[in-house]
Amino acid sequence: MSDVSPQVTMQISLAPTDLPTARHTVPHQLRVWADQVDEILFVLDLHRSPGRYGDAWQERLPGIRALIDDACRRYGHARGVEVDYSERVVEHLSATYCGGARIPPKNCFGAPIHAYLFGVEEAAHDLVFEVNGDMMYGGASRSWIDEGCRLLASRDDILTVSPLPGPPTPDGSLRSQVLQREPSLPNAYRAFKMSTRHFLLDRRTLRERIAPIALTRPDLRRRITAWLDGVPPVESLEQLISDRMREEGLLRVEFLGSAPGMWSIHPDIRSDAFYEALPRIVTMIESGTVPPAQEGCHDLGESMVDLAGTRTPRSRRAIRHLRIAARRVQNGLSALFA
Repeated sequence: MSDVSPQVTMQISLAPTDLPTARHTVPHQLRVWADQVDEILFVLDLHRSPGRYGDAWQERLPGIRALIDDACRRYGHARGVEVDYSERVVEHLSATYCGGARIPPKNCFGAPIHAYLFGVEEAAHDLVFEVNGDMMYGGASRSWIDEGCRLLASRDDILTVSPLPGPPTPDGSLRSQVLQREPSLPNAYRAFKMSTRHFLLDRRTLRERIAPIALTRPDLRRRITAWLDGVPPVESLEQLISDRMREEGLLRVEFLGSAPGMWSIHPDIRSDAFYEALPRIVTMIESGTVPPAQEGCHDLGESMVDLAGTRTPRSRRAIRHLRIAARRVQNGLSALFA
C-alpha cells in the first residue's frame, strides 16, 4: 500500500479443523489480498469445541501450523499468533467490549466469541479486515481495501464493509438473500446486522459505538442444545453486535467497488466431493469463470459442486447433541471414580 493509504491488518481466523479447506483457500486469500494490506495476522484458535467445530482436532493441528508457518515465510508482513485465553486477556477483552461482563470462549453453537475479539485487539492497526479461513474472492480488484477504508472514513453510519456477496448478476441483483440497495454506491447493499464471515472495520468504532456488548441468551431450544453440548448459553457474536448496530443505527455495507471489483463466495458445505473439487473451484473463482447460476449467490451452489448428502437432517443433529452430552457425562463419571 502507498504511504498515504491508511494502514490495515488482514486477520485470518483459523482452527485445526479448518485444514482440509484452508490448505487451498488460505493461499488463495493471500494471492488476492496480500499486496493491499500492511499486516497479515493469522489467529489460530486452539480452544476446542464439541461437535463439528472440533472435528479431527489433534490430527489436523500439525498441518494447520505448517500452513501458517509457510505463509509467514512467503510473506514478510505476515505473522501468526495463538488465541490467548489467559485471565489477563479475558479481563481486558471483557472490560473493553462487554462492560466487564466475562466474555465466554464460545457461543451456544460452539463457535468463537473470545477469539474474534482477541484477533481484532491483537492487530497492529485500527483498521482490521477479518476473514474466515474458508472465504473465497473473485473480481481481482487491487484497490478494494483502499475503497473500503475511504468509505468507512466518510460515513459515520457504517460499522463494517465487505465485498459484494456472490459474483455480480447482469442487473446487479442478489439471488440468495434479500438486502436493501445502498443508494450512495453502484452494486452495493446494506443491512443492519453483522456478518463475522468477513468484515473490514475500524476497531475504534467498535469500542466507542458498539461496546458495551450485552451477552444475551438465545431462545429455549438453543439453551437446551448448548447445555447438551457443554457450551455457554450465549448468543453468537454476530447476533450480539447486530443488536447493538440496530440500536445505534449502524450499517453493514457490501459493495463491488471500482472495476473489476471484488466479490465473495462462502462454502457452507463440507463433503468429500467438495474437498476434491476445491482446487478447481478456487481456479474458477480467481479467473471469473463461474457458472451463471452462481451469480448473485453468496454461498457456494450446486452449479459449482455436488451438494448431495451435505445437509444434515434435523434428527441426526439431535442425535449428535445427545451423543456429545453422553460423552460429557461419561467423562465426568470417569473422573469422579478415578
